[in-house]
Amino acid sequence: MELSGFPAYAVFFLTFVGIYGVLILGLNLQWGQTGQVNFGVAAFFMVGAYTMAIMTTAPTEDHLGGFGLPFVVGLIIAMVMSGALAFLIGLITLRLRADYLAIATIGIAEIVRQFLKNEDWLTNGVRGITAITKPFEGAGAGAEPLIYLCIVIAAVALVFFALERLRRAPFGRVLRALRENEDTARASGKSIVNFQLQSFVLGSAIMGLAGGLYAPFFSFISPEAFTNLFATFLPWVMLIAGGSGNNYGALLGAVVIWLVWSLTEWLINQVIPASMVTQAGALRLLLIGVLLQVILLFRPQGLIPERFRFKRPH
Repeated sequence: MELSGFPAYAVFFLTFVGIYGVLILGLNLQWGQTGQVNFGVAAFFMVGAYTMAIMTTAPTEDHLGGFGLPFVVGLIIAMVMSGALAFLIGLITLRLRADYLAIATIGIAEIVRQFLKNEDWLTNGVRGITAITKPFEGAGAGAEPLIYLCIVIAAVALVFFALERLRRAPFGRVLRALRENEDTARASGKSIVNFQLQSFVLGSAIMGLAGGLYAPFFSFISPEAFTNLFATFLPWVMLIAGGSGNNYGALLGAVVIWLVWSLTEWLINQVIPASMVTQAGALRLLLIGVLLQVILLFRPQGLIPERFRFKRPH
């Protein structure tokens, strides 16, 4: 039986939050664990999505690719391409100070977006890539959204538990040492650039995985879907609100902020006249900004602080 009404929206909401959750887990590894200010999240998210679309769609003359590869293979290649881009960027930018790194990654993200927007032979330009199919499409009447939700949940769980193991491992302790004091870590004989590069590449590959999940979910992508608002600003707000440095907080922030974002959209549609909907979009940004300021003032460590641990029952 095909889902409709609130159940259909609930499945959509949870799937989208799950994709954002994967994206924010990658950002948490870079910022929360290592202290890297990456304001170019959109670049790696976008590369993952376009790679997935090119690798898995049917043959076409509209853009490069149409290789029709399996879903899982497309996800792997999406991660590899985003990680490779991060490797090239990291070799140049990771030696910069945090503020310069932030500026550099913003510029790189816009360069990537403009490149994908203007190279019609590669991405079909502003017209985007269509007919991106989900796995198990046509498996049953109305079952595809639930199946895809299960796939996204599995991806979130896999990334979450892998990063939790990494956080507890010696590698994770070195990353936190770099975040707190690079000079002390260097005095201990650690290669600062190597560890930073590994963290940057791994976090970006996870962002590419999120992009690979995003493309089949909507079955269509274009450069306009990866604006700095949705692909950089909101992920940062989610991470800060949830609690950077804590993977549980990263996932909670994704749920809370996207819930607030969705509720404000519903309220605007209910209260604001149709002629003022465009202006009301700025009001949503203002509300999210105010919420972020409130969190920073009254709970700067986020909803779940980094040092918070869930106790296991005996």
